Amino acid sequence: MQLHQLKPSHKLDKKKRVGRGGKRGTYSGRGLKGQKSRAGTGKFAPIVRGLVKKYPKLRGYRNQKKELNYVVVNLGSLDVFKESEVVNPKTLLEKGLIRRMKGKTPKVKILGTGELKKKLKIEGCQFSKKAQEKYAK
Repeated sequence: MQLHQLKPSHKLDKKKRVGRGGKRGTYSGRGLKGQKSRAGTGKFAPIVRGLVKKYPKLRGYRNQKKELNYVVVNLGSLDVFKESEVVNPKTLLEKGLIRRMKGKTPKVKILGTGELKKKLKIEGCQFSKKAQEKYAK
């Protein structure tokens, strides 16, 4: 058997072409005049329109907020480092405290949970107010 010999096992249903003469001519089963007999959707509110109107309008493609990809690290988890060691996003990656995001080293924010028992040099990281107070001591 070859491709040109294959035939479907069912009959093909022919699509009704309404309003072109023959048995479904002139009014095509729509009746006479009126909104429902005309072409197009008319003034019937589509279901989707109501949903679309509820969404806020986004003003321009350039004005959308960008995600701030900060990775959070607590002060207590910095005990992995030795005394007076430098803490930055790169060293945090090496110690396994943070992971890359989309192949890039993420921005780091240090929160004030836990206690910092060692003197560390922290650079290239943002602090919360509580963490800033504890680090300054």
